[in-house]
Amino acid sequence: MELPWLGEHCSERACKQLDFLPLKCDACGEVFCKDHIRYDDHKCSSAYKKNVQVPVCPLCNAPIPVQKGEIPDVVVGAHMDKDCKYNPAQQKRIFTNKCLKPGCKRKEMMKVLCEQCGLNFCIKHRHPLDHDCKGSSHPTSKAGYAALMRASHTALKSPGAIGVPSNGNLQHNRCR
Repeated sequence: MELPWLGEHCSERACKQLDFLPLKCDACGEVFCKDHIRYDDHKCSSAYKKNVQVPVCPLCNAPIPVQKGEIPDVVVGAHMDKDCKYNPAQQKRIFTNKCLKPGCKRKEMMKVLCEQCGLNFCIKHRHPLDHDCKGSSHPTSKAGYAALMRASHTALKSPGAIGVPSNGNLQHNRCR
């Protein structure tokens, strides 16, 4: 049973489907079904008003104006040959923070400073034990020191536990 007072018919001449969820074209204002709503599908005469794409120069990221009938690739190529302001020498480098651990050549986007000595390191060498830190007498951060204290208190309560020295420093045996 059809209900002609509900929905609208597709404006495409070959279709005329009764659609209960019709879509209105934002360029020409006519109503279409889901199969004919795209500009190309209903050969929209007003599509040039809405379907505007501005090419961008891949070097300087500037929008390049293209006149109707011009080929965008040709216009962008002409811009790159004549007007482009791109200068690779002035381009800001992203990875500029060099790791100060001897022998490491890694660079990071952001500074990764050691809490003990204040020097810059890569992610791999950011901890004081990883770069043989000479900064402070505490080999761990405040959070690490608190965790060691909690661990020592719980370890002392269990039978046969090994305690942490009173100065809070643990001896770390690591393979290098």
